[in-house]
Amino acid sequence: MTNQSASKRMTLAGMPTPVKALATCIIVTLAFGMTGALGQIYVHDIIPTFFDKDKTAKHSAMPMENKEPSAMPATSRGDLFSDLNVKDPDPKEVPLIKNEQFVWTLKWTHIHLFGMNMIFILMGAVTLMLNISAKSRTWLVVLPFFGVMIDILAMWLKGFVSPVFFWLHVPGGGIFGAVFLYVSLRALREMWGRGQTRLSTSL
Repeated sequence: MTNQSASKRMTLAGMPTPVKALATCIIVTLAFGMTGALGQIYVHDIIPTFFDKDKTAKHSAMPMENKEPSAMPATSRGDLFSDLNVKDPDPKEVPLIKNEQFVWTLKWTHIHLFGMNMIFILMGAVTLMLNISAKSRTWLVVLPFFGVMIDILAMWLKGFVSPVFFWLHVPGGGIFGAVFLYVSLRALREMWGRGQTRLSTSL
């Protein structure tokens, strides 16, 4: 996109310093949150699956009320491969709305939808001001929400169909993670990079 065409709309490089400061704070704060989420995945899922030799003891040390169904030691393997569909020898029929797995997944979906979507609503506002084509901005706005929906679908399929659907978290999380990283780096470069001064003065 040329400087002339970029001048027809608001761009990050042309924003006043207070707006740039706000956008930067949003990006940095959300980046810390995303880093924390990656750390949680590593500690909660990766370590118990591939590195923890005493998974059962570790899980049993957790208070029962704080355990997720996916964290309970249904098998001797880690979280990623735990069989959520293991049945008791003499299972009792429980209504779906009282099923522990259903209640936890519903709660997780509610929190995840609001939390993740708010992140990408804020990042979407930043994306709209990037100095790139309208088509690219559209894809960068839409793709993270698509990734979030895949992530949520993976949890429901994992809990009620087969644990193998855990691996849908990879493309789901990968989509919104990659978009977040690209938009963040691109926005910071446009706002504070060497070329932003020239574009700003032309607007």
